[in-house]
Amino acid sequence: MITDPIADYLTRIRNAIKANHRVVEVPASNLKKEITKILFEKGYILNYKFEDDKAPGTIKVALKYHPVTKLPAINDIQRASRPGLRRYASSTELPRVLNGLGIAVISTSKGLMTDKEARNQKVGGEVICYVS
Repeated sequence: MITDPIADYLTRIRNAIKANHRVVEVPASNLKKEITKILFEKGYILNYKFEDDKAPGTIKVALKYHPVTKLPAINDIQRASRPGLRRYASSTELPRVLNGLGIAVISTSKGLMTDKEARNQKVGGEVICYVS
């Protein structure tokens, strides 16, 4: 049993990037699906596919690399809030990742969104992870 499935999801992506894998497969959950959609919309991953054949289902994530230099689009991805220490921020205290070049994924009452979207909608929430 995994105590922190979001940290496991981020670690699988981080390890796949370090091993230069093209596709990584992770167990699915609704929160992981929303994080994957945000990563795709912001251009950090190439594509994704939700497979609900089995009971828990899986998410296949195609990682994105630069065509010439082969550098990954995701330089760093890390968990902010964890089960032992939850991190919450109001709309005025939301973190800026790399001075606005990266994103922070925020879980708000209006759903999962990036820090910029949460600032624009003036909502705060739990800071899930940082991506740069």
